Amino acid sequence: MKIIIPVDSLAYELFPNANGDKNKLLDILLKYYTIDGIVPEIDISKEFATITIDIEKQILVESKYTQLINLCEKGQLEEALVSAKKLVEEHPNVSEYYRILGQIFSDLGNQDEAVNSLIDALRWNPKNEYALIMMGNIFAKFMKDINTAMIYYNQVLEISPNDNITLNNIGANLMQLGKTEEAVSYFEKAIEANPEYPNTYFALAMVADIDENYSKAFKYALKSITKNNNKDQMYGKALKLAIDSATHLTSLFKTEKFIDLKIDETLKFTDKEIRIEKDETIPTAAKIEIAENYDRDYHLVKFKPNYPAVAHLVLHELMHLILAEEAREVDSNKLFISNNTFKSKFLFALEKYSNKMHKEGYKEEAITKLLESLFDGINRQVYNTPIDLFIEDRIFNENPEFRPLQFLSLLSLIQEGIEATTNDTIVERMPVGVLSKSKIFNIIHALHFKNLFSVDLVAEHKPTKRELNQASELYNEYLEYREDKEPGEEYELVQHWAEDLKLDAYFELVFESEYRRKTVESILEEINEDPFNLNEPNLSNDRKMKKFLNQHKDKDLNHAVAMHMVSALEYLKNLSKEQVKVLAFEFATLGMSGLDPNKDGYTIPSIEGKSFSGYKALAYYYVSWATSIPEMLGQLQLPFDKEYEIAKKLTGLE
Repeated sequence: MKIIIPVDSLAYELFPNANGDKNKLLDILLKYYTIDGIVPEIDISKEFATITIDIEKQILVESKYTQLINLCEKGQLEEALVSAKKLVEEHPNVSEYYRILGQIFSDLGNQDEAVNSLIDALRWNPKNEYALIMMGNIFAKFMKDINTAMIYYNQVLEISPNDNITLNNIGANLMQLGKTEEAVSYFEKAIEANPEYPNTYFALAMVADIDENYSKAFKYALKSITKNNNKDQMYGKALKLAIDSATHLTSLFKTEKFIDLKIDETLKFTDKEIRIEKDETIPTAAKIEIAENYDRDYHLVKFKPNYPAVAHLVLHELMHLILAEEAREVDSNKLFISNNTFKSKFLFALEKYSNKMHKEGYKEEAITKLLESLFDGINRQVYNTPIDLFIEDRIFNENPEFRPLQFLSLLSLIQEGIEATTNDTIVERMPVGVLSKSKIFNIIHALHFKNLFSVDLVAEHKPTKRELNQASELYNEYLEYREDKEPGEEYELVQHWAEDLKLDAYFELVFESEYRRKTVESILEEINEDPFNLNEPNLSNDRKMKKFLNQHKDKDLNHAVAMHMVSALEYLKNLSKEQVKVLAFEFATLGMSGLDPNKDGYTIPSIEGKSFSGYKALAYYYVSWATSIPEMLGQLQLPFDKEYEIAKKLTGLE
């Protein structure tokens, strides 16, 4: 390869240090074009400087260097030593070759020869940072000479004062020597240079752990996890250190004193006594029995003592009470009601699964027990999951010193959830639909744990793409509510999520104030006045209907009629065909007189005490004929075929 440069103003522009002197230019060109110890041939005439470089020789040297590195990476150090010595002999003016030779000597345990090689590396290039760091490491680790080590370390920082990797490595070596104060100063400088490097936060966590400052160790371990986008070895080490430091803090935590303090704080919201007791028989880690629901004059928190950080379990249940009392203040508290009627629906929905278990030889008693436990378990998840998110958010924000215990407790609960939905034995035995919905709730908890503590356990649930998408969608709805949550709004999420997961048929949410006021006489009176619940607004159906209609927007579609048709289908399905025919002719009589969609107050004899708007009457008119006398439907000339098709889809009739 030849490079020809005119010896004129251009040459001295490119190499200004020559100052117009040909001899100086020759020296500069020799240094500049010497690569890997291969010196070029340079011929300078009056007009041109011709530089001839032996490219083949360069490629050959590069190949030898690559082979040397490969030997080192494979751990073949004896072979690597021979190759490195030969490379140094052939190219005695290349600093990096001496540096590699020094590294090999050090790895083989010959620190004296390593130092000699590194000195040669620095003689050829005093700014060889890797050689400087290695010298510092050897003097610090093997020769216990910190003062000499610092000479080399500080030289690196003069060259690259903001090199966070160098700063971090220096700190790590000092930490291993027990020089924690000096190490911390380097780690702090490393963070200033690059606040996104996870290894430095982990190093600070290790220093704090050595100093038995477990709060700081926990804080920095989580910070390392937060900054680590890859679940690599460092991530695993940081998670283990976070768990270890949280465990230390839990063992030192004054649980009884803390619980007494939180009970006192909770008593500001309620005028009833609060009791706490251990109970190994409860189906969950902890539960609260609110006084009014158990006809007691005190609230009772039960917990299983074998769980880690039981103080968190107790605080969590107290927060349930606080949320309920806050909702009561604005008359928006609701009760989760589920009885045998709802249970029967659940058992009926799993009839195929039940038959399958019968065929496999399971006894009726065992099947019933399993199905009932599934019913209770999925209902607990339906009710508790959204409320738990609000609770954990408040615990996290209001009790920063309590976070290690919260972390440890939630981690245990999430791991329990992972086991419950991924264990092969459980998966084989569980109904697929129930298992999937339970897993979605568990993933939501994992997403919240990640939000709070940056630890990502979502993948460990082994979710399908659909499960992950649905869990994420529901969790995002929670995040919207979290921004400006009002008392009692948590029940909206309970209802919404149950609807989206098709679990809303197994419970009902009722306003507590209305439920408490009801007597036997008032209930009978309600039944007599409105036996088919025509006057009772169904907010759940309204939400589903609006969501469905939005998905099927059409400029020719009458949304009001479609919504009323759903109501009509729900009502008429409880009647015999003859009863529906009677209603059909009564609505036809109304139609003969003309029905104005914009008017209210229409009535028919068979539904006493109930009035209809014009659109609702038209909807009932159409549906009653469509279900009892479909062959004559066309004679009505009501233009609501599209609305009827949508109503049937929404109610599951098509």
